Amino acid sequence: MWDPRSSSNPLPLTLDLDSAAYFRTLTTSLSRVKDFSNSRREKTLFSNSARLNANFTNIAPPPFQVVRDFCRNFIPEQARAAPDRITKLAKGINKLAGHLGNPSLAIPPLYDLVTRYPPNSSYLTTIHQIFLLACVTTRNFRSALPVLSHPIINIDLVNLSPELNYNDNLTYHYTGGIALAALKRWKEAEEYFEICVTSPGNYPAALQMEALKKLRLVQLISTGKVSNLPKYTHPLLVRLFKNTPYNAFINAYPNNSQLLREIYDKERHTFTQDKNLGLLLQAIARAPRWVLKKLTATYVTLHLADIGKVVKIDSEEEVRALLLSMIESNDISAQISADGSVTFSDPPPQFTKEQVDNILRDVQEQTALLGFLEQEVSRSKEFLSKAAKLNDSGWTPAGEEELFANMGGVQWDENMYS
Repeated sequence: MWDPRSSSNPLPLTLDLDSAAYFRTLTTSLSRVKDFSNSRREKTLFSNSARLNANFTNIAPPPFQVVRDFCRNFIPEQARAAPDRITKLAKGINKLAGHLGNPSLAIPPLYDLVTRYPPNSSYLTTIHQIFLLACVTTRNFRSALPVLSHPIINIDLVNLSPELNYNDNLTYHYTGGIALAALKRWKEAEEYFEICVTSPGNYPAALQMEALKKLRLVQLISTGKVSNLPKYTHPLLVRLFKNTPYNAFINAYPNNSQLLREIYDKERHTFTQDKNLGLLLQAIARAPRWVLKKLTATYVTLHLADIGKVVKIDSEEEVRALLLSMIESNDISAQISADGSVTFSDPPPQFTKEQVDNILRDVQEQTALLGFLEQEVSRSKEFLSKAAKLNDSGWTPAGEEELFANMGGVQWDENMYS
């Protein structure tokens, strides 16, 4: 028999009966080991999901490190054969972390599940909203960023997440908007809230109304005004929103600071109950910025005292600090002189290297396209026939055309219009 450990013996061209039996036995053994390993993983998934959702007073939960190791090492293709168990496992991890007195413990294993279970990061699963709720309730907002940075564009209700429902989508984007707003990433938060608000349904959900309230406050903080909702937003949701104190707040924003304070004082209980008091106070604090920014569209020069009267700030030093803050954040372009006069100017255009490269690439593509079209036109029969007719008609240029035609060798001064 050929000895694989001996380098001096060449591999035989044919195997004897003993060799063939050996390899058959080896292949069968390896297959059994693989099946046993897969079976063990499946049993671990079923066991963990069952024990994590049991009553911990009667059945002891599995050690947290065992759950953590499973989430880190499970085979996604096999886990997708039992999507209901994956959902139970995710819910059980939250339950176990709470039982251990540290809800933040749930975030690492849930992150492993939400990033490893779907085929790629564009799929929405039942784990997504469980993971985000864990991040938001424990105020670990930054832990959600790697997941929130990937937009959701795919769902699989057949194999991947048959239990996924409409509310899971709303909850994911709503809690995602909360996490991003807490990190002051206003534009991204606005996008997540808007997805929640505009998700189609027969009747607007209560969560969509809450998302709309936060969306409007985020827009006021970010830009000083609200933008129109897409046309496919449920019309009943828009009508219901008009009857809320938030709509009155938007109508008074940012110019009428006294009315803003009155609405705040009168409806403070409502804003607190909606968990929007923090966003509302930020919007009120930023109102002078947007009033000041409107002045730049009307005036070229103003004194600090005049600006203070308009934005309702008595101290010139506070007005100066506000101006410097807006200049630093590129909200306005202005210069403050020693005597307190402020000169506004249009902000200089700013381009990143990526934007410049994209413009140059577009120019090159358009140039190449024009060259191609010019060649195609010059080859066309219609163009050639018209050119031949012009030559046969004995056409001569007009006086002005002849004058310019004879100036082909003249070098123009490039600075003539400067």
